[in-house]
Amino acid sequence: MSLTKEDVLKLAKLARIEYKDEEVEKMQKELNDIFKHIDKLNEVNTDNIKPLIQINSDILELREDEIKVSLSQKEAMKNSPETLEGLLIVPKVVGGNE
Repeated sequence: MSLTKEDVLKLAKLARIEYKDEEVEKMQKELNDIFKHIDKLNEVNTDNIKPLIQINSDILELREDEIKVSLSQKEAMKNSPETLEGLLIVPKVVGGNE
């Protein structure tokens, strides 16, 4: 897989990142290097390798649920730039017309 300059610009737009022209070329090279490395990893024979379920063999100790005092809705919203009827108002990110 190889990304074009247009692919990098599209990804940047989706991530809301602005690049200068020389940065786009650098990012294109870096991303393509990452994909080349992934392609190499995909060539490794893993037929006899068991999937990793957990990173270590420690046993997870469960605890009882405890009800604790938390922030009220008003306290949680006091630093929010915009709210409406107790809900956070955020800018539209997906499917915008930009």
